[in-house]
Amino acid sequence: MSLRRQSVVGRRTVLRGMSLSALGVAGGSLLTGCGIPAAKQSAGECVSTDRSPAQKALIFSNWPSYMDESDEKVNGKTVLPTLEEFQTQSGIQVTYIADVNDNAEFYAKVRDQLGSCQPCGRDIFVLTDWMAARMVSLGWIQQLDHKAMPNVDAHLLAQLKSPNWDPHRDYSVPWQSGLTGIAYNAKVTSEVGSFADLLSRSDLKGRITLLSEMPDTMAFMLKLEGADPGKFNDAEWSRALQHLEDVVASGQVRRFTGNDYVQDLNAGNIAACEAWSGDVLAMQADNEDIKFVVPEEGLNLWSDNMLVPNKATHKANAEALMNYYYDPEVAATLAAWVNYICPVEGAQKAMEAIDPELVESPLIFPDKDVLAKTTSFMALDTAKAKLYETDFNLAIGG
Repeated sequence: MSLRRQSVVGRRTVLRGMSLSALGVAGGSLLTGCGIPAAKQSAGECVSTDRSPAQKALIFSNWPSYMDESDEKVNGKTVLPTLEEFQTQSGIQVTYIADVNDNAEFYAKVRDQLGSCQPCGRDIFVLTDWMAARMVSLGWIQQLDHKAMPNVDAHLLAQLKSPNWDPHRDYSVPWQSGLTGIAYNAKVTSEVGSFADLLSRSDLKGRITLLSEMPDTMAFMLKLEGADPGKFNDAEWSRALQHLEDVVASGQVRRFTGNDYVQDLNAGNIAACEAWSGDVLAMQADNEDIKFVVPEEGLNLWSDNMLVPNKATHKANAEALMNYYYDPEVAATLAAWVNYICPVEGAQKAMEAIDPELVESPLIFPDKDVLAKTTSFMALDTAKAKLYETDFNLAIGG
């Protein structure tokens, strides 16, 4: 492969001064709501036809800044090196859309179609564990053929092989993983060592942000109440929610964000925030004052997962792409740009030839000690997820 060093410039540069709102929603025109309530499906009830043998095409929806980019443009368009290489190797033409800005927002875009066994205009989309779990439980996702993805079975990190919502990875393949912790700007504040401090220090009042992703923020609130985010009950949830409401009412939190906290933290407009590891690593390349902290309460570990929805017509092509991105060299090239935890065994060794500075990065290749400090948010059924999301949105004023 000729991928080495093409994309290392990468996301570190793109993230400076960028907000998700500035990126826009590239693929919104693909979907129109039809007003039909979401409903559970099954493979027998919602049969999908794969046209991959005759149609070398694929529509892939992902999050912004989640694919390696070249600093060169061709005909005014940004080049995506690993994706270009996949198209060259496979002959499959990929329509790539960076339109997954928020899990709940994306769910709202596709629920009417998938709930009524209609195509949603995509062959792959990428969603975080908790939302992926919901879609799998609703029967909206096609079962994968692991025989078509030998690289996945050979190289998927052991820690990610058996989530409780998809224990055999029958329906999902991790795209990237990450850690949620605390970031602060050392130019404008002293170290923030715990989530409790983030929410209570008087010098931080009105100068912090928390994440608008419910599982990220509520996992820490649950920890503060002595509960396990991976297994909690309604009473523990209520106490954690009340704590969050009290914090919001106190004026401690400036706002709730996606990863558009990047711009404010870089500029010192906020002093500290709840943050995703990949964003922090990207910022650190250009701003030495940005620090990432493993809070005293621990870290959240999550994955964003590739899923093939019902009625997608290019399932085999999607599996070919999943298999390609589990080649360790391809995975390392991608990780060098996006800076999140690489889910592919062997990518760390491949990174030696791609970006040696990242080989020992604990935010891309965390060791056992770091992983031992992580928890993951409990998978929720549809009714519980809807209830908790409503609770959370009311608490944060959404």
